[in-house]
Amino acid sequence: MRVGGGWSRSSPPPFRGAAPQEVRLSPSRRRRLPALAFVTPLLVYLAAFYVYPLYRNLDLSLRDYTVRSFVAGDAPFSGWANFRTVLDDPTFGPALRHTVVFTFVSIAFQYGIGLALAVFFNRHFRLSTVLRALFLIPWLLPLIVSASTWSWMFNSESGVVNYFLHFLGVGPVGWLTSPDWALTSVIVANIWIGIPFNLVILYSGLQNIPGELYEAAALDGAGAWQQFRRVTFPLLRPVSAITLLLGLVYTLKVFDLIWIMTKGGPGDASATLATWSYQLGFGTLLPRFGPGAAVGNILILIALVFGLLYVRVQRRQEA
Repeated sequence: MRVGGGWSRSSPPPFRGAAPQEVRLSPSRRRRLPALAFVTPLLVYLAAFYVYPLYRNLDLSLRDYTVRSFVAGDAPFSGWANFRTVLDDPTFGPALRHTVVFTFVSIAFQYGIGLALAVFFNRHFRLSTVLRALFLIPWLLPLIVSASTWSWMFNSESGVVNYFLHFLGVGPVGWLTSPDWALTSVIVANIWIGIPFNLVILYSGLQNIPGELYEAAALDGAGAWQQFRRVTFPLLRPVSAITLLLGLVYTLKVFDLIWIMTKGGPGDASATLATWSYQLGFGTLLPRFGPGAAVGNILILIALVFGLLYVRVQRRQEA
């Protein structure tokens, strides 16, 4: 109340802004803040290096990009035209077939040999640790070194493979220059590189199988093969599933090994979807960014299908 140009003591003071109120978080929100602080860097990393590149690749495959429009960023929208171009290309059939053969043959031999070596080293004999470490060398070498080494070994004129075949009375083989042998050569090299990965994962899985199960199986009269078939392989199934899935995803996108050894040739004899995608986008003077990105998206879709299939199988096993 104003009295004589002033304010009475009984009346409230004039409004000068609301008093700050203390913000109190519930206990559940307080517990979420540290978790959010730890997760935020991961989310930023996934968004920057996975979500955005996938978005850009999808955008490339849906637009008619040229070198000029790629720099200017004004490529017209073309819809599914790039995918139709890729599917109608005569290279698509052989590249898809080579990808399937390269992937499944590599995975089959990598897993089979890796499992055999894991069971062998699980016996813990003398020098097993040293030999197991030596088997890791192909996995530790840079891929460019491994690919260059195999290129030299498979060289038609001075390669060590043809040198040994000469002593067996076999004529020289054009491992990297013959359409009949180029794909086989890169598959052999990829099998050699992938065996250590399978060995390490499967060996770790064998370490988690209790030894009492083998003792009980031996008391029941089970031999070595029956112990493997009835005990080892069933209990190793979850580890085998993730090993095969990771091997599948990795092998689908193998590019540098094939490119260094054969560049997808001769002709298209060893071309896969990965090498063809690179060749479309960067292998010519007039790059075709749209079709190259479309091939890459097809590869991503194939890997996604197998990933979802793996998740479904795992849920059935856990049910």
